Amino acid sequence: MIRTVLFDLDGTLLDTAPDLATALNTVLKENHREPLAFETIRGAVSHGGVALIRLGFGLNEFHPDFEPLRQRLLTVYRNHISDQTRLFPGMAESLAQLEQDGLSWGVVTNKPAWLTEPLLKNLGLLERAACVVSGDTLPQRKPHPAPILHACKQTGSAPQQCVYVGDARRDIEAGKNACMHTLVALFGYFRDEDRPHEWQADHLLERPQDLLGWLARANQMH
Repeated sequence: MIRTVLFDLDGTLLDTAPDLATALNTVLKENHREPLAFETIRGAVSHGGVALIRLGFGLNEFHPDFEPLRQRLLTVYRNHISDQTRLFPGMAESLAQLEQDGLSWGVVTNKPAWLTEPLLKNLGLLERAACVVSGDTLPQRKPHPAPILHACKQTGSAPQQCVYVGDARRDIEAGKNACMHTLVALFGYFRDEDRPHEWQADHLLERPQDLLGWLARANQMH
């Protein structure tokens, strides 16, 4: 039986793209560059500040300006971390149903704790989550299975009793490396080159509420 649902954060549990896009465009304007269209930025959001600076400035990590720009981006973002961020439509109802059904849920993200925890707290989710594993909780990050296995221990569920939901290839790889069920959030953030249908996840979710149907079928089989 599935007892625990673990979510990636950006592009899966929360629609963080509006605040991250605003932060990137703020830094672009500060450096006398034209802002980018929201849809151009949205696809890169799940890949963090590194991907956003690459996108906005065309720099790699070895350029001397790269890290100062990334730090400035994160500072601007932290100061406006939940201005526009919300649960994806249908996610609030899905979380409430999980809790009503006695299932636990948690977050496993590569986002650092100094961003993850204030964001979840501002949205009233930190106290509800059975676990929160951030990108700096352990030495390893996704696609390494260690963060997800750590979440299993915190929730008291075996990997086979968990499902991991994410919108990036590394999410599905991490879940599979941890020997648990995996679901792709197709409502999340994807780049043109992404091929989620080829990631060999157990199922593809068109909407957050589709998770409930998948769980019902999976647990009925057991």
